[in-house]
Amino acid sequence: MQATKHAESDRDTDSKAAHGASDTDPDAQYDFMVVSNRLPVDRCAADEPGCEDGWRRSPGGLVTALAPMMTKTDGAWVGWHGAPDEHLQPFSHGGIDLVPVQLSTHDIEFFYEGFSNATLWPLYHDVIAPPEFHRTWWDSYRKVNRRFADAVIHHASPGATVWVQDYQLQLVPKMLREARPDLKIGFFNHIPFPPPEIFAQLPWRRAIIDGLLGADLVGFQRSSDAGNFMRSARRFLGASVKQQQVHVKGSDGVTTHIARAQAFPISIDVQQISKLARDPEIIERARQIRQDLGNPKTILLGVDRLDYTKGIPHRLKAYEELLADGKVTVEDAALIQVASPSRERVEHYRLLREEVEGTVGHINGTYDTLQNTAVRYLNHNYPIDEMVALYLAADVMLVTALRDGMNLVAKEYVTARTNNDGALVLSEFAGAADQLKQALLMNPHDIDGLKDTIMKAVNMQPAEAARRMRSMRKQILDHDVDRWSSEFLSALEEKVIRDDS
Repeated sequence: MQATKHAESDRDTDSKAAHGASDTDPDAQYDFMVVSNRLPVDRCAADEPGCEDGWRRSPGGLVTALAPMMTKTDGAWVGWHGAPDEHLQPFSHGGIDLVPVQLSTHDIEFFYEGFSNATLWPLYHDVIAPPEFHRTWWDSYRKVNRRFADAVIHHASPGATVWVQDYQLQLVPKMLREARPDLKIGFFNHIPFPPPEIFAQLPWRRAIIDGLLGADLVGFQRSSDAGNFMRSARRFLGASVKQQQVHVKGSDGVTTHIARAQAFPISIDVQQISKLARDPEIIERARQIRQDLGNPKTILLGVDRLDYTKGIPHRLKAYEELLADGKVTVEDAALIQVASPSRERVEHYRLLREEVEGTVGHINGTYDTLQNTAVRYLNHNYPIDEMVALYLAADVMLVTALRDGMNLVAKEYVTARTNNDGALVLSEFAGAADQLKQALLMNPHDIDGLKDTIMKAVNMQPAEAARRMRSMRKQILDHDVDRWSSEFLSALEEKVIRDDS
């Protein structure tokens, strides 16, 4: 889609990318805006790789998905810049105009760590951890959502398209609808949406559904998530749902718009991963990784945020039992577990880190030899080129999520396997299981089944591995992140036939 900025129209997008960060007109208006909790940049030191004027592109999945599309438009991205109690003017970085929203230390504690990540996150992930319900957190959530909505209202040109992202901002669509009915409003939920039986626990369930129904189009990772949302709209708001559509009425009972719910499975920047996977330096780095591990017959790899939804303890338990059973040995196999730090001030995450580190210590203490280590545990963030080297080095990728909206790591691994070798062990509870049907699907709660699936991956014949990988790679190459964003935005622009009968 072609977006226009209605101030400083002589600014050249390519020159912005070349010169890193720069100030923009604080009152500029845009025809296209993305809104997310975080801006797509992080602060950095001048001597760090990729740092331009104190900022660099963030590594997260949402940024990976949206940044390529944003650099092709002249729109703006609204979000928090990562530092509490600091006010910044709008600026540009890497070809994207950025509109910072200020959050206080109180907001971080109540809105982000509280309601977003200790109430909504566990609730939306099948209550793997018990959610907490606090009215003070809800009050902060409403106020912060209003702040984001106000930033959009100020910068959106008449008739602009606004794409709101994820569970932290579920009230923004209705706030925009009430203040700016001229806007075309899309929302995408990157995490699962729970069935009504679980969603019913939320004291503010009606307000959340009402907030999301302010959008013209609400996107989800899986068809089951869209179905859960519409069933909740029917159950808790009494909405009349027809073919995944709701005729949303104003306070006067007159239909204001039609809200639709639909699945749009997110994907990755296939071109970037494929290019890196063919880079001779990265191929050599992958060889070096294998050599540093003693050139074992099989390298298994897990790459996750350190989050209780990812099933890391289940994976470690299964691997420890395989070592105990003698099915694998430290001489022939090594498990690399990358667990990037996450939400370390939230209690459940602190306890998870202690559990994982204790388990890894126990496994290594029991099975290590002077030459070999059972589990290489890496509690760091790594740049994408190092991640691709790890994907190339690994014979088996383990994705054991207990619940996951999509899981882009699975797609990155498959894309990197340009020789059509390797095996993907994938949880059926990850959204990626809907697309990657040739993966070795399993239930991570079934430890015996997980062990059997790991061994099937370890012992898979090259011909079968190639057949499975070729099929999965074709699916991803045909459905990359550009197709995801274009399909969502095309659907958002579709005219909906109104039938109030």
